[in-house]
Amino acid sequence: MSTAAILANPASGKDIRRLVAHGSVFDNQEKVRIVRRLILGLEQAGVDRILYMPDGYGIVPRALNAISPSIPVLPVEMPMRNTQQDTVVAAGIMETLGVDVMVVLGGDGTSRAVCKGTTRVPLMPLSTGTNNVFPFMVEATVAGLAAGLVASGRLPREMACRQSCIFDILLDGEPVDVALVDAAVYSDVFMASRAVWDMEKVPQLFLTRCRADAIGLSAVGGALRHIEPDTPHGLALDLSQDASMRVHATIAPGMLADVGVSMVRDMHPGDVFPVDLSPCIIAVDGEREVEVHRGQRASVRLRTDGPWVVSVSQAMELAREYGVFVENAKN
Repeated sequence: MSTAAILANPASGKDIRRLVAHGSVFDNQEKVRIVRRLILGLEQAGVDRILYMPDGYGIVPRALNAISPSIPVLPVEMPMRNTQQDTVVAAGIMETLGVDVMVVLGGDGTSRAVCKGTTRVPLMPLSTGTNNVFPFMVEATVAGLAAGLVASGRLPREMACRQSCIFDILLDGEPVDVALVDAAVYSDVFMASRAVWDMEKVPQLFLTRCRADAIGLSAVGGALRHIEPDTPHGLALDLSQDASMRVHATIAPGMLADVGVSMVRDMHPGDVFPVDLSPCIIAVDGEREVEVHRGQRASVRLRTDGPWVVSVSQAMELAREYGVFVENAKN
């Protein structure tokens, strides 16, 4: 029995960057509409059942109010704390239940929470967050079709998905967290709001990927290099406002920063790059998460065995080649 899962974060797209930047708000009713189209796409692709993470708003049950799919759409049983930990726990449960693909609604932080639960189940990350570097901005019906074709086995995972690189965040040599896109060393020692927007307080930046058209901290590296998610190397940048090389980057919606870059280094799989500052805070995928106390040694390590991610374009092109959506006319 092929199974797809839906993990929709009701809190995504609503953080403090709406006040300091100019990002759009993804209200939960829009997420309901996205999930509605997603379910129809998954059903059409041949998925036998859909499991979903419960949430306080009831995104999936509200989506089902207007449609009647022919396949079961069921919640998983789990404790709800209404925190990011719900997503971590739900992802682990989905793996245990043998889910074939997980569709995630949120931003970079939500996708990261899923990968803290498991990196073994292929993901279809849909953008409903702030800085959407890891997730896709794609029509949900098509996303459902692509994810469903992978889940049902009608397309081979190795051809329809790409395996992303990932960072381990190490404290005294032991992994304590992960990052999918970026890890930024922040000179503040207080968590305060979790979002990062003051680049003068970021002396080091590590990137698993970067593109010229990216948004968020990876846009800084995107002005210098083009690194795809499955390219087996990353980028380490030393930043300084006194540096002669200046990079103009869109670090948040409507927010551009002038960033001084004093050193650019390639990161290879398994290499450990030390964090030069202690104490400090390390922000992962745009959110301050890891506290480094005085005397602790922090570092960042690149791995190539990150999550498998369904490529919508690859999956739909394969579907065309295989004739998935074409029936031969009979004379």
